[in-house]
Amino acid sequence: MHEGDVVVSCDPERLDLDRIHAFLTASYWAEGIAPETVARSIENSIPFGLYLSGEQVGFARVITDLASYAYLADVYVEEPFRGRGLSKLLMRAVLAHPELQGLRRWLLGTRDAHGLYRQFGFSELRVPERWMEKAAPGLYDPEAHE
Repeated sequence: MHEGDVVVSCDPERLDLDRIHAFLTASYWAEGIAPETVARSIENSIPFGLYLSGEQVGFARVITDLASYAYLADVYVEEPFRGRGLSKLLMRAVLAHPELQGLRRWLLGTRDAHGLYRQFGFSELRVPERWMEKAAPGLYDPEAHE
């Protein structure tokens, strides 16, 4: 997807893994994540790099079976580039991806971007009592595993 000087690309060769890792390791959802884990997660997902004038300024990835389910993860636009509609462009690109059409369910987790995702049809779980999780808080904290 291309709008003016903004491009969203799924080309993994174009991704700046160091920049993605730097953002994610400082995020509330992946604090302390290892570079190898970031690389492996991208290899096993559909990645979306967000580029402004050729510079990567955002990212998202989709974990999916390409048939019925997708989990949207690691969505961000770097702080200096926010407020320009880039997150909306990124979301439009993700949801328009040809391999992600006709899926029965999309999920994501967010602490503070509910308003963005609601604009694209996401809502709170309709029947949360049917959902369970197996979580490993602190998994990326090396001190927790010494």
